[in-house]
Amino acid sequence: MSMEMPAMTIQEQFEELLRRDDKLMTREFLDDQNISDVAQLVEDNPDHECGIIGNMAMHRAASVFKILDLSIQKRIMKELPPGTSALLLNELPADDRTDFLEELSADVVRELIKLLEPEERKVTLSLLGYPENSIGRLMTPDYVYVYPWNTIEEVFATIRKHGKDSETINVIYVLNEKGELLDDIRIRDFILNTPDKKVEELMDERFVALHPEDDQETAAEVFKMNNRVAIPVVSASNELLGIVTIDDILWVTEEEFSEDMQKMGGTAALEEPYLQTPLLRLFKKRIVWLVVLFLGELLTASAMAFFEDEIKKAVVLALFIPLIISSGGNSGSQASTLVIQAMAVGEVRIKDWWRVMRRELVSGLLLGAVLGVIGFFRIMVWHSFAPELYGQHWMAIGITVALALLGVVIWGTLAGSMLPLLLKKLGADPAVSSAPFVATLVDVTGLIIYFSAAFALLSGKLL
Repeated sequence: MSMEMPAMTIQEQFEELLRRDDKLMTREFLDDQNISDVAQLVEDNPDHECGIIGNMAMHRAASVFKILDLSIQKRIMKELPPGTSALLLNELPADDRTDFLEELSADVVRELIKLLEPEERKVTLSLLGYPENSIGRLMTPDYVYVYPWNTIEEVFATIRKHGKDSETINVIYVLNEKGELLDDIRIRDFILNTPDKKVEELMDERFVALHPEDDQETAAEVFKMNNRVAIPVVSASNELLGIVTIDDILWVTEEEFSEDMQKMGGTAALEEPYLQTPLLRLFKKRIVWLVVLFLGELLTASAMAFFEDEIKKAVVLALFIPLIISSGGNSGSQASTLVIQAMAVGEVRIKDWWRVMRRELVSGLLLGAVLGVIGFFRIMVWHSFAPELYGQHWMAIGITVALALLGVVIWGTLAGSMLPLLLKKLGADPAVSSAPFVATLVDVTGLIIYFSAAFALLSGKLL
């Protein structure tokens, strides 16, 4: 590029080009930048986002477009001229195009599909036919394949011919004449062997494959366990349908993590970045769970009403209600978070429920014992300074609080650890057994445990 501006930032250079209104130089400048830097320019200059994408070489524009937030993608696609929109859609890799289209309404998708070239339209409609969040939506039909009887020299000729349009050439797929997958071979194995060697001599027929109906989270685990940059997707008859690449899985993992974190916080998952989500939509996402949790907490009031007579006879018991229920809720939230995270990375499965229960039972016993001892000593110390606060039965009250803490913490850890596994077993998302949900459940049952212990130990004394 002829223009030298070493002392200026990319943003400053872009602003200078806007002032000059030199489209040719702007195009050269944009095509000379890193894709991530151009994406940042788009985000920082919302008034010019459409112009930035439309004034780039189309293959580079597609590379920028696919890493932008969905809300920005929608605006750009809406504002671009139909001809440019068609070029951009056709340039996008099939998997990224499908990922974008599935976020749009049906009528918008129908209009955009019309802009695709016949072959691209066929591929896109095929991918959109798979269930949402399935591997079929992520796979791309752009890959390099060879046959067992090809020589390595012929393999490299195939790569030179078709590699440019492929998602990756790190892995080459070996098919038979029926299109069935026989093996996947890394490019290094071809490089390190002689040109006259045949592909079948390199095959070991040990490959890992996914099915198009598999859940996207399944693919993330398979990638992790097999250390692959791409994994083939095959039909029930082992016909190669496409491949899934690691970059798509990283996007899925990030989206799943964000969604789980939002659900664990007691809100529905957001489809857009927080700051770009309309306030009314944000309200709708949060109010449902908040009402559910509020109704759950009403049961706490009902439980306290049930023990109203005991509270009237020994008002001192009410002093420890926040201590008891918060300890149970906190222990349950800890256990729930740990188990959900372990399930997300594949460390814990449904069949491990008994091992998880045993561990959390012991953990709850140890944690509850520590908190119980601290609670007892707290009452003992306060009694030494203010004997009239707890009266002559201070020790019985201290033991009651200690045992209640022990029971509530054990129950909290068991409930928090088992709920995610139960929901997974029922086919629901474990993340919805969020920390607030577990805390609400343990609040109610914690009161029952506390007053049951008080009734057993204080009957005939305070009650």
